[in-house]
Amino acid sequence: MRLFAAIPVEGEGRAGLEGVLAALGPMGWPVRWTRPGQLHLTVKFLGEVEAARVAEVTDALAQASAGMAPLGFTLADLGAFPSLQRARVLWAGLEAEGALELMVDRVERGCHALGFPIEGRPFRPHVTLGRVKEHGHLPREAGERLAELTPTGNFLGDRLVLYHSQLGPGGPRYEALATFAFGG
Repeated sequence: MRLFAAIPVEGEGRAGLEGVLAALGPMGWPVRWTRPGQLHLTVKFLGEVEAARVAEVTDALAQASAGMAPLGFTLADLGAFPSLQRARVLWAGLEAEGALELMVDRVERGCHALGFPIEGRPFRPHVTLGRVKEHGHLPREAGERLAELTPTGNFLGDRLVLYHSQLGPGGPRYEALATFAFGG
């Protein structure tokens, strides 16, 4: 099972990103756009996990989430990984209020104790808006267009969700396997 832990984007934040997606979608770029109902902040990508291990992953995420207060997020800039010239992922950056770094650290340590590798890159809070299709390239004006769009909106991250990602020809489908509410 392909698993990841994430905080769903809802409310004003989701509406702001839907506006960005609506503006970018008609541009004709070779991008598979994220469905609005699937917008999220990935905290930890676990990759392929045997079904028999889901319970221990669930326990680790429950422990990491315990005592966490809800997290406030503000939509920030737009960009691409690894760069606009070699874009594979288009994203919206997030500014976080609260203990996001603590949460990420707790999730990383809990999953590492189960044998999952620690992420080698610094955590950069973002929401994936789309993935550039294989052999696709963004047009030269993509950077200018992204700079013209400023996503606006805030949202409250009030829970961590363990998702099962099922890849298919129409894009991924996410199934929530477990939810861990933040209560403070």
